Amino acid sequence: MWAPDIYEGSPTPVTTFLSIAPKISISTNMSRVSIYGSYGATLQQIFFFCSIAFMILGALAAMAQTKVERPLASSSIGHVGYIHTGFSCGTIEGIQSLLIGIFIFASMTIDAFAIVPALRKTRVKYIADLGVLAKTNPILAITFSITMLS
Repeated sequence: MWAPDIYEGSPTPVTTFLSIAPKISISTNMSRVSIYGSYGATLQQIFFFCSIAFMILGALAAMAQTKVERPLASSSIGHVGYIHTGFSCGTIEGIQSLLIGIFIFASMTIDAFAIVPALRKTRVKYIADLGVLAKTNPILAITFSITMLS
């Protein structure tokens, strides 16, 4: 997958933008189509199974990563699945849950990428280094843990 390489190699503001902007634009356009267009039960099932596939793919891809920034890309893939589950409802409430999910995703992503420069200063590069971070800077470790659990 190319996304973890981009997330790791790009500057933090660029990575944050590349993480959030496409999801917001795609979700907005899909919500406009689902509100103004009529789609049947077949498309609802396709949305549901694609959402489940994104959730599973994101979780499995995150488990294979060893560096700190790379799981953020996999998390982004998984969040797309959670966000787009609202489309499988085919109702206004589903669209509302999608908008709430986008807000939560954007907040979590901005918070995670705000913490990344602090992790770089403490020379935390690998996930295994986070154990040392808990001893040297517990507040940063707790903040990063809460952000990643959201």
